[in-house]
Amino acid sequence: MFISRFFGRTLFTAAKSEASAAANASVRTMRNPLEEFFEADRSQEEDKPVVYGRSWKASELRLKSWDDLQKLWYVLLKEKNMLMTQRQMLHAQNLRFPNPERVPKVRKSMCRIKHVLTERAIDEPDPRRCSEMKRMINAL
Repeated sequence: MFISRFFGRTLFTAAKSEASAAANASVRTMRNPLEEFFEADRSQEEDKPVVYGRSWKASELRLKSWDDLQKLWYVLLKEKNMLMTQRQMLHAQNLRFPNPERVPKVRKSMCRIKHVLTERAIDEPDPRRCSEMKRMINAL
């Protein structure tokens, strides 16, 4: 009897958590995925200039794992696509692109990630794995 209660409760809480996860997923999917290509609008009342970060240094990137670098690559790619979309949209409206220095920062970071990954591929003792890693890097 104890076992049936335990498994019943476990199954009930698992089903409950799956239902809440499905509800959260439906809330997330209601947002238009194309909104990720545009930066969130800030109120015009803010007088403070927005300060954006710097590009990643190669020394910092060397400390990261392969998976972390790959994730960072796609975050930067998403940021680059957002900036290019915004720049093109504003150019079509004859408006000035704010903070154009962000684009070179993203590009530098992406180049440095490729450089660090290439260094790791060159240091790989197995030639087959080395060539596979280089192919993956060139596909980025």
